[in-house]
Amino acid sequence: MKLLEYEAKRVFAEYGIPVPKGVVIRAPEEVAAHLPDLGDGVVLKAQVDVGGRGKAGGVLFADAKTAVETARELFSREIKGVPVGEILAEERLPIEHEYYVSIAVDRSSRQPVVLFADAGGVEIEKMAEEDESAVRRVIVSPLLSDIPPFLMRELLGGAPEELAPVINSLYHVFQGKDAMLAEINPLVTTARGVYAADAKLIVDDNALARQGITVNRDLSEREREAEKHGFSYVELDGSIGVIGNGAGLTMSTLDLIEFYNGRAANFLDVGGGADQERVMHAVKLVASMPGVNVIVVNLLGGITRCDEVAKGIIAAGVAPTVIVRMAGTNEEEGRRLLAECGYRMLDSMDTAVKAAMEVSP
Repeated sequence: MKLLEYEAKRVFAEYGIPVPKGVVIRAPEEVAAHLPDLGDGVVLKAQVDVGGRGKAGGVLFADAKTAVETARELFSREIKGVPVGEILAEERLPIEHEYYVSIAVDRSSRQPVVLFADAGGVEIEKMAEEDESAVRRVIVSPLLSDIPPFLMRELLGGAPEELAPVINSLYHVFQGKDAMLAEINPLVTTARGVYAADAKLIVDDNALARQGITVNRDLSEREREAEKHGFSYVELDGSIGVIGNGAGLTMSTLDLIEFYNGRAANFLDVGGGADQERVMHAVKLVASMPGVNVIVVNLLGGITRCDEVAKGIIAAGVAPTVIVRMAGTNEEEGRRLLAECGYRMLDSMDTAVKAAMEVSP
């Protein structure tokens, strides 16, 4: 789950990383009370979970005279379609130089990788594409509690040594918070010292409970509903709903839809042994997706009983057309139940997907 900037900065500060003075406001007038602490120059940052916030107009600069009006202007905006409900008002730092540092998981070595660049506050991906040497990287064993000095020297190159403690503290954040990504961009030097001018922290979804996070804000309402029922569920941008049992069978259904130039609306695996109630919730969930006018239910009965699947589909009673392909345990009873209610059943995955294409080409 991705934390908002002010939340990430609170974590960074707990680990000893210097951050600018700042306060979260939820109304324009609130900034006035904090100006004596923030100084004449302030930076107003929309706290929205979108990338490229600055380029999209989500970061504005102001002074003591214009802060309230500038905050009002920012609250009235939508940043990439997301309304602004909170603003982080910060002191404006006297920046001397900007750097980039991040820590993520290197998938090849399965160990933390630290990236560092002598230029921050820019599009780091573009810079790395144009000049690979611009971004230095070191792999750190997860068994180490600190970044070893020789790796730190390799990372910094000619950059100031005063950055080292901050980078090491960021490594502590990465380890302590079960992070997938910990990033400071820009990491700035000033006459007063080093600061994390911006902060990004993404916590591994699998570790949210260990971190005391009860709600994953990155999930949509449907994804939360799916999580509640234990479904493997991913939303896509198509119009054909898909329900299967087993990841392989469900993925095969998606592949076949793609093969016939269709677009799947989702991936939903109800798992093995799904009963009537579980299937009913799955069908209702997929039917609630905007733009879905047909659902392909593709199940193989083993532990799962086809009559239970049929009862679940019937109990859901959704508006979108439901096309069923199922085979296996209690298949005849399942077919009989669905036939009595007028559902369309087909004998193969191929014919079921083709039929769905006719409804939602």
